[in-house]
Amino acid sequence: MDDHRAAADEPTDSDASTSAEAEEIRRFRGRLGLPGLVDVHTHFMPERVLHKVWEYFDGLGPMTGGLEWPITYRKEEAERADILRKFGVRAFTAMVYPHKPGMARWLNGWAVDFARRTPDCLHTATLYPEPGVEAYVREAVEAGARVFKAHVQVGAYDPADELLQPAWGLLAEAGIPVVIHCGSGPAPGKHTGPEPIARVLARHPRLRLVVAHMGMPEYEEFFGLAERYGEVRLDTTMAFTDFSESFMPFPSRALPRLAGLGDRVLLGSDFPNIPYPYVDQLHALERLGLGDDWLRAVCHDNAAGLFRL
Repeated sequence: MDDHRAAADEPTDSDASTSAEAEEIRRFRGRLGLPGLVDVHTHFMPERVLHKVWEYFDGLGPMTGGLEWPITYRKEEAERADILRKFGVRAFTAMVYPHKPGMARWLNGWAVDFARRTPDCLHTATLYPEPGVEAYVREAVEAGARVFKAHVQVGAYDPADELLQPAWGLLAEAGIPVVIHCGSGPAPGKHTGPEPIARVLARHPRLRLVVAHMGMPEYEEFFGLAERYGEVRLDTTMAFTDFSESFMPFPSRALPRLAGLGDRVLLGSDFPNIPYPYVDQLHALERLGLGDDWLRAVCHDNAAGLFRL
């Protein structure tokens, strides 16, 4: 046998760690009686783009808040998808996002191909305030996009920009959810915070916005928008973990409101770009003490219903 091939087939410490974590997650799911997890906030994108994102985290870029941010799952695309499957994630997303004009349509083209070769990925698309945005958003919808990603912090744009209004209207009419990073964590942007999103919702009250990261650190302000607009949801991405609690803690006084919004909170993780193991997000949710019914809804049932899985 070829010695190099034999060495490649031998399990590594990383393989053992993944297997141990998968078993821990299996026990979590088993206790709750879950058929799997649905994670609405995972990142798959063209490899050279993702590597640029990792370089930004490695360089402690200003949008990371200057925090040490090691990438826990720095793997090739196929291996990352396989890890999620080992964790029992039955559906996930390819959260692509542009940081400049002329990039969104190209990312959407890549995402079509990724969705075709990755059937457990919810076909994801994105947008940017630029001429032609309504046309390529319509193209993405017609191509089968099931969820959109918007990144107000990285894109540095006002979500209430007039150029985006036709696209928001189209997505509201189609009932397609939009996972949107609009909170001011881990570092504020020119247009982050609840006020710009409030202006979007005033014009498009049926828009299915999923506020990423629970809107951290403006948790309570975004809870207010969810309480006012029945189609607004929140994802748990990085919220409540020891990492996030160390610099943007969730206010304990808001726990009853979080419990009350239990039917509109969705599991998100930010995989693979997280500085801790995936299971930490699940343990963080469990520690909130909001009960098994709440956990089942957040980790599976709410998203399964939203996406008709």
